[in-house]
Amino acid sequence: MKKIIALLLCCLLVCSLTACAWGETADPADFSVSAPSGAPALALSTLAVKNPERYTFVAAEAITAEFAGATADFIIAPLNAGAKLYRAGKSTYRLAAVVSWGNLFFASQREGFSPEAMNGAEITLFGENTINAAVAQFALAENGIVPAGVSYLAGAANTQSLLLSDENAIVLTAEPALTAARMKNERVTGFSLNTLYQNATGSDGFPQAALFVRADVAEEQPEAVNAYLQLVKEACDLCAADVNAVAEAAVTLELLPNVKVATQAIPGCALRFVPAAEAREQIELTAGIDLSQFGGDLPADDFYYEAK
Repeated sequence: MKKIIALLLCCLLVCSLTACAWGETADPADFSVSAPSGAPALALSTLAVKNPERYTFVAAEAITAEFAGATADFIIAPLNAGAKLYRAGKSTYRLAAVVSWGNLFFASQREGFSPEAMNGAEITLFGENTINAAVAQFALAENGIVPAGVSYLAGAANTQSLLLSDENAIVLTAEPALTAARMKNERVTGFSLNTLYQNATGSDGFPQAALFVRADVAEEQPEAVNAYLQLVKEACDLCAADVNAVAEAAVTLELLPNVKVATQAIPGCALRFVPAAEAREQIELTAGIDLSQFGGDLPADDFYYEAK
C-alpha cells in the first residue's frame, strides 16, 4: 500500500512539474527573440523594453549564426536570408510575418533633388549582390531612370559618409542613417525607394525584414505562438500610432542614439505587421526580381507559418 501511495505521489509530482513547465513555456512573454540591432528591431522595441532579458540584439552579420544555432524561439532577419537558409536546409525557422517594408532612400545634397535628377547621373548604392540593391536597380529601370553609372559601397553607413562629404553625390541610404545625415547637414534631402517601387508594382513597399518562428516551437505551442504574434502586431501598430513610445523604448534599448533621431526616423522605416500567408503574393513579386537572393526559387509552401 505504501508503495502504491509513493508511486501516486511521484506521479502527482511529475504532473505538477510538467504543468508548471508548460505554463511557463506557454506564456508568450517567455519566448526568446534574436534580432539585428538596426531598423527592423524597432518593430519589437516596445515589447523588448518590458522584458529585455528575453531579447538579444546582434550585429547584422551575426544573424546567419542565429539561424544555425537555433536557440532563439523567434528571429527577426532579412526575409530573403531566412528563405534562402530554409531552402538550403540550414534553418528550421518558418516565416511568421513581414514586419519591415523598405527603409531605403535615395539622397543627395543637390538642390531640388528628385528622381529625375538621377537620369544621366552617377549613383552610389550599398550592398552589391543583395536584394536591396536588386530592388533599387529594378525600381530605377521600371521608372525609366537610367544613371550614367552605378557603383557600390559596403553599407548604409558608408554611403551616408559619402553623402555628407560630397555635395554632388547621389546615394542609396537607409533610415535611421538618413535622419542622422539630415541633422548634420540641412541640405540633405531624399525620397523613398518605396515611391519608385510602388510606381512599378502597385505595392506600397517591398517585404524587407521578417519575423521567423522555429518550427518545433510553432508545432508544439501554436496557441502561445499565435498570442505572441498578436503582441508583435500591436507593437508594430505603435510604430505608426505612438511614435514617441517606440522612440523612447528604442533609446532605452540603445537601438537609436536619442529620442529626436528616433521620432524622425521611425516613420521612414515602414514598419507594419503582415502575416506570412497574407504577404505571400508580395514576397513572390520581390523574389522574382532576383531569385538567387532567395535560393534560386520561390519559397515553398511549408516555409509559410499560418496560425491554426
